[in-house]
Amino acid sequence: MSSGSETADGPFATDPLDRTALAAVGLVTLFVVALATAQVTAAKVIALPLPVGLPVVGPEIVLPGAALAYALTFLASDAYAELYGRRAAQVVVNVAFLANFLVLALVWSTLAAPGIDPEISAAFDTALGPATNIVAGSLLAYLVSQNWDVFVFHAIRDRTGPQMLWLRNLASTATSQALDTVIFVGVAFFLAPTLFGVGDPLPPAVLVSLALGQYLLKLAIAVLDTPVVYLIVGAVRRE
Repeated sequence: MSSGSETADGPFATDPLDRTALAAVGLVTLFVVALATAQVTAAKVIALPLPVGLPVVGPEIVLPGAALAYALTFLASDAYAELYGRRAAQVVVNVAFLANFLVLALVWSTLAAPGIDPEISAAFDTALGPATNIVAGSLLAYLVSQNWDVFVFHAIRDRTGPQMLWLRNLASTATSQALDTVIFVGVAFFLAPTLFGVGDPLPPAVLVSLALGQYLLKLAIAVLDTPVVYLIVGAVRRE
């Protein structure tokens, strides 16, 4: 039979410091899982119909499947930055950037290995084989936008103090998502095809429509995740 002291020292301890550490692990896990999911879902392009057509964008928003998972990384990083500071958030962002290469290496090695069933192998190649232009655009966009998110978040916090979490969450996410969208769309669908012949460059009008539609969705997610950031931060600080 376990004693009370043994239970208190276990992995589900109720000590406030242990709960704070558990929250840190949970946020980092959410960040990494969302990022890894974004990598393996980037190849699928989805179209979300709109209730009404928008100028430039049209009747639907076209975006890579990775966009939905990737938006969660900003929720996790903002909550983590608020609770544990700028340096800790930058470490998470940049270590996760290196982890991207591990995910890609594991995916590519699996695709390169000979398969028993040719049809299944072909399906895997189609679903998980990210194009070079998509990889280049997503990695560069990630590196710039995530570090910008942490920078802006703490630049606002330095000026406003612990109040106005909503402002730094929205401002940092809105600007970083704009950078992410412009860099990703510009590199993946224009610069890489034009300069290196990787894929076919899209016409300027299509690029603008693609970028604007993606950004509007990401901005809506940023607004919706603000209450969630408040809930996470409030729950951890109460401990």
